[in-house]
Amino acid sequence: MTLSLDTIFSALSDPTRRTILAMLLEDDMAITDLALPFTMSLTAISKHITILVRAGLISQEKRGRVKWCKLEPDALRDASVWMFAFGQFDPLHLDDFERFLEQENLAPNSNTD
Repeated sequence: MTLSLDTIFSALSDPTRRTILAMLLEDDMAITDLALPFTMSLTAISKHITILVRAGLISQEKRGRVKWCKLEPDALRDASVWMFAFGQFDPLHLDDFERFLEQENLAPNSNTD
C-alpha cells in the first residue's frame, strides 16, 4: 500500500514527531519511554504516535500490557523518490536521515502541549 505523500510530509512537519522518529532509530521503544523527554501529556504523545502510524512511518505492537513502537525503515521510500525526481537531492540514506534527526533534536523545541 502506497501512502499519500501529503500524509508522510504532514507527519514529518512536526518537530515532536521527528524527535520520536530519531528516538526509534536506536531501537523499538514503549510509548511511555518515548514520552519521557517531552513536557506534554501521555495523551498528546499518543496523538503524535497515531499520526506517525497512519503515515506508515512507525508500527505498534502490544507486548503484554505495553504498546511498543517500531520505526518502519522503508516508509520514506516514496518521499525519497519524489524528492530525487527534482534532481536536487541525493537518495535518502538512513544514516543521513539519522544525522538530520539528531540535529533536529539539538535544536530548541518550543513545542509544548
